[in-house]
Order: sequence, then structure tokens, then C-alpha cells
Amino acid sequence: MKKHILQALLFLGLLAIALPAFSQDKADALWEEVQEIAIVEQKVMMPMRDGIRLATDIYRPKTDEPVPVIFSRTPYNFNLYSEGKLNKRQIQRAMEAVKRGYAYVVQNERGRYFSEGEWDILGVPLTDGYDAFSWMADQEWCNGKIGTLGCSSTAEWQMAVAALDHPSHAAMVPQGYGAGIGTVGDYYEQGNWYRGGAQQMLFTSWLYWVQNGRIRPMFPKDAIQEELIRMSRFFDLVPDPPDVDWKEAFRHLPVKDIIENVDGPRGIYSEMIQRKPNDPAWFEGGLYHDTMGFGVPSFWFTSWYDVSISPNLALFNHVRENPEVGDDQYLIIAPVLHCAYTRATENTIVGERSVGDARLNYDELIYGWFDYWLKDDKSKDPAQMPRVRYYTMGSNQWQTAETWPPQSAEMTTFYLDSEGQANSLFGNGVLTTQMPDAADQPDAFTYDPMNPVPSVGGNVCCTGGAIDGGAFDQQELEARQDILVYTTPPLEEGMEISGFIETTLYVSSDAKDTDFTVKLIDVYPDGRAYNLDETIQRVRYREGYDKEVLMEDGEVYKVDLTPMSTSNYFEKGHRIRIEVSSSNFPRFTRNLNTGGNNWDETEGVKARNQVHHSAAYPSQIRLPIVR
Repeated sequence: MKKHILQALLFLGLLAIALPAFSQDKADALWEEVQEIAIVEQKVMMPMRDGIRLATDIYRPKTDEPVPVIFSRTPYNFNLYSEGKLNKRQIQRAMEAVKRGYAYVVQNERGRYFSEGEWDILGVPLTDGYDAFSWMADQEWCNGKIGTLGCSSTAEWQMAVAALDHPSHAAMVPQGYGAGIGTVGDYYEQGNWYRGGAQQMLFTSWLYWVQNGRIRPMFPKDAIQEELIRMSRFFDLVPDPPDVDWKEAFRHLPVKDIIENVDGPRGIYSEMIQRKPNDPAWFEGGLYHDTMGFGVPSFWFTSWYDVSISPNLALFNHVRENPEVGDDQYLIIAPVLHCAYTRATENTIVGERSVGDARLNYDELIYGWFDYWLKDDKSKDPAQMPRVRYYTMGSNQWQTAETWPPQSAEMTTFYLDSEGQANSLFGNGVLTTQMPDAADQPDAFTYDPMNPVPSVGGNVCCTGGAIDGGAFDQQELEARQDILVYTTPPLEEGMEISGFIETTLYVSSDAKDTDFTVKLIDVYPDGRAYNLDETIQRVRYREGYDKEVLMEDGEVYKVDLTPMSTSNYFEKGHRIRIEVSSSNFPRFTRNLNTGGNNWDETEGVKARNQVHHSAAYPSQIRLPIVR
């Protein structure tokens, strides 16, 4: 994963509209066409309030009339030249915007590539985004209205800046934006760093490629624009780090030394890995928290197999409660991986599962949104669109709703039950709408952190190839004795589940601390078991993330897990299944079960964990069934 991986990350970060493949000759021709219709200004060093200058490329129509701006701010490389060749996708993005009457402005966060300063995740300080809006609004070619656009790290900075409510920030289209959400409702993920208090490992591999610390190529601060343009043809400043086998690298202990162990660059990882979920530093950077305001009309793009689908949906609901802009929020939920909207085809495959024709015309949807808010084109009034457009897997169709979840969804409780032997696919665990009787026959398993349950598919991103995201058959995994399996009988009629899925477990352990994981699965009549979503809870945080309460052997504890999300139609004859275990690695870090810091420990202990189910301990999952 060398330079081409970083370029792939760039593609994901800036992806917003479908981009056709074309040869270098066509790129050259397109570049000539862009210069015919656009005024192009490269390496404009936009000043921030503290004197730091951020490298910016500007493409604007050749007109004397002021135009609206589509602004893309990113930590990824957008240099016009890559390895001496024209950056085809960058030109195509600019061409599309200019043809539609917009100036297209793309900028690197401070400390990235040609931008000055020191980089920190999400492009802090927030004032950089605000200052960029002010600078553009003051240009004679700008009509004073700016829309922000981007996916992943090109989207995640937008929410916190939207809370500043700049008068020119007229609309935004954030896509795959979960790592910009700190806390919202039941979700305390601090930008995808945690789930349920357990670290998500995606940032370990992502920061290996992205963090650059103090040492990186830099040009003199007095370098003028002409010099920077000339040098950009020779240096696009993309690093070329060595390949890493992340499946193996993630196993290294202690966790704090993983990047150092693969001889990666020093940077903010070493500080972030030590933060607890309630560390004040999470509330001082670029994350959006639901205690902040929000003042921008937004068209939210999410996907079922993204790393943060649940907090993404929770944020949409939170902003909808804002009396000033709540009616100006719209949502799309696609059945794809992180930032893979335009990869949907007539037969969309996500992992191993076909979910049918999941295509949408994203070009027209996005530009229609901007036409209304930035050009005042009343014919593009978003009130003509569905408030929520979501894709239901299984029935393989786009559906619409006024709210999320759909108003017709009713929460229905399914209880975990067994004869005390729910271990593996071959056990006797069941899901039933009947409350278990008074007798408690807990299911027990041994969780060994040195032999964790491996991650197979799922809602993942950016793990350097360690995990393939999406829906995969879980049957082989379910043969393990450290996975408890609970399944309904075959359904007598089809059932749509659309919304948030809530889980409550009653658990015990002989360890001071451990994790419990849950996975929701659609089981086909032939036995194929496709994962829909997954979650985890570190038990020490069962009473809240502002305190840690360790476990005592013999005690039973109620644990409410972070809610999952999906829209899936379980056809007649299918079965609903959940898996319960204590690890999902390397999706999440292993709990070493010691009750210690975990991030600085090298040895773990085995835990004998139990899930209880009875009238006194009604372990359950609550499913939003659309009648």
C-alpha cells in the first residue's frame, strides 16, 4: 500500500459525484477544456488569522458576474500533478462544478502538503474554516454563498464549523462524516475513536499513512505563488511509506506502540491513544458535540456498511430538532461501504451479498441542492424531495420516510433463551418474543484475548486491508465455542426491520473488566448468515463514560449496548440471529481483562463470561419492525 493507497484515500475523501474513467490523453484534453472555460489559480496561499497560509486551488467560470462557491477542504492530496502527470479526477471535479456555474475551491488543512503550520486531526483550529469562508466571501468573484462538499475526512470537519454559523456558509453536503461526531445522544464515540468505550482500530492504520509529525517536506515561508506552482509539477509531496501487513501489525502489544513497531511516523496517535472517552481534549478540537449549535441546511449522505452509521443517523435526528434549520435537513442511506455511493451498480455487491440495483443520480441530487441554496433556484426546492430516502436490503428497494426511523416502525422485544448451551451455531440458543421462565440457565464461554474472535466483514473503514467490509457469511465463525448464537425459528411471513436496534444483556465475569459484543444477522434458508451491523460495550463504562466501575466475580450486571442500525427485509423462511461474544478483532481492540489501562499493557488474562436470561435477567434485543 504505497502511493496508490494514498491516492485511493484522496479519492474517498473528495468523492462526491460519479467520475468516469479516462486515459491520460483525455485528461490532457480535459485540462485544455477547463482552461478554456475557467480561470484557474493554483497554490493560492490563503491567510488565516494567525498568519499561517493554506494552499488552495481555485477554478472559477470566466464571467464578470459573481458566482457561488463549492468548497472542499481536506487533509488529502489534491495537487494538479501526480508523479508528473495530470490529476485526472481533480480536473473532472473542477470541470463539473465550473460547467454548472460554480467556483470550485479545494484547500489543504494546515500542515498538509503545501499548507503551512502543524497538522492536527480534523483540521483544527475551527477558525481556519471560518477564516476560509470569510476570505472567499470577500472576493469580487464570489456571490457571498458557499457550499461545503466532501466525504470522510473531507466532510468530517464541516459539522463543528457549521456550529460557528458563518453567514456565507449557506449549505453543506457531508458524506460518510462519522469521524467528525464527538458525542450525540446515546453515542459517545469521540470521532469513531471509541464504541461503547472500546477503541476502534481504524485510526491506528489510518494515522500511519496520514500523521506526519514534525518532520515533513516544507517550502520556505516566503515562497511565492509562481514558485509553488512550478515546484508542484516536480513535488506533489505524497509520502511513499513501506507496506504493512496490518492483520499482523494490529496484534502487537502494547497498543500504544503499534505504529512505532512498524517504524511509522511519530505524531498525534501517541497522545490520542491515552485519552479516555471523557477526556477534555475530545471537547477542545474539531469534533461536533450535541451541546453545540448548528445553523446550516444539510443534505446528509450515509451508508449501511459505514463505520459510524448509527451516530450519523443520530446526528441527523439531533439537527432536525433545531428550530432554525431543522426543516432544512435531508438524508440518504445507501447500502454500500464508506464513501462508496457511486460504486452502486445494477447488481450492487456489498461484501458477498447482492443487494440489487442501488443506484441513484448523485450528480443531480447534489447540484440540485446547491442550486437551491446557493443560486436561489426555486425549481430545485428540496421540499419536493423525500425527507429520508433509505435502501432496504433483502427487498432491495429504495424507500422514503418523513422521519428516521420510519414512523410506522414499532419496537418489538426478542428475548435471549437457551438450555444453557448457546455456544456456537450448533448450540440451543433461541430468540423468542416470550419472556424466559424464572429459571436462569446462563450461557458461559471463555474469552481469551490472545485468541480473539476475528472480524469477518462488517461496518469498517480504513484498516489497511486487515478487514474486508460488508456482508459476509458468518457460519464458519459461528462454529467457535466463544460465540453465543441465538436464532428465531424460520419466519412465517416477511419482516422489515428499519431503525435503531437496542440490546440489553445481563452479564457476569470472573474478570475485573471485559467486553461484550453483539452482531445482528440475516440467516437464509440454506444457512448463509449475513451480518447487518455490530456493536460492543466495555463493561467498566456500563454506568457512563464519566466513571469506571470494575466487576466483581459472582455479580450480575445490566449492560445496555450502543444501538445498532439497519434496514433489512427478512424474507419468509429466513431467520433473525444475534451473536454474542467478547471480541471482534481487529475491528475493536482486545480487552485484556485486567481492569488496567489496556493501551499500555502487554499481557492479558482469560475471562470466564456469562450471559444470563430469565424473568429476573431478561437479556433482550429490541427490533424496529415496520408493519
